[in-house]
Amino acid sequence: MSLMDAITGAESGADKDPRFPHAPEGWTPAAALKAARTEGLELGEDRWAALRALQEYFARHDATAVNLRELHDALDEKFHRQGGIKHLYRLFPGGPVAQGCRIAGLKAPAGAIDRSFGSVA
Repeated sequence: MSLMDAITGAESGADKDPRFPHAPEGWTPAAALKAARTEGLELGEDRWAALRALQEYFARHDATAVNLRELHDALDEKFHRQGGIKHLYRLFPGGPVAQGCRIAGLKAPAGAIDRSFGSVA
């Protein structure tokens, strides 16, 4: 911890919710609830799991270079037992990447709302 962090009381990760270890800086579950409400969604455990998966993927990859196809494939694989990407589209009718990223506090990769790719806004 730096001297400035000690003075201001800031410490990296100190405010993070332990259920969301990969959450972006400044994101909170309360912000997700508000964003979901705006989108007409209620956040149940399935949606929270998808949000955690998105945050983890972005944390493990350079967020500025996230490849939409690779992210899509990773989500399909991670949620394969529940039905894969079809399951995620049921959870996020606005697109698991586009809508999921908005709620997870992430910047969706380029093309995430391209209707020709199968995403919806």
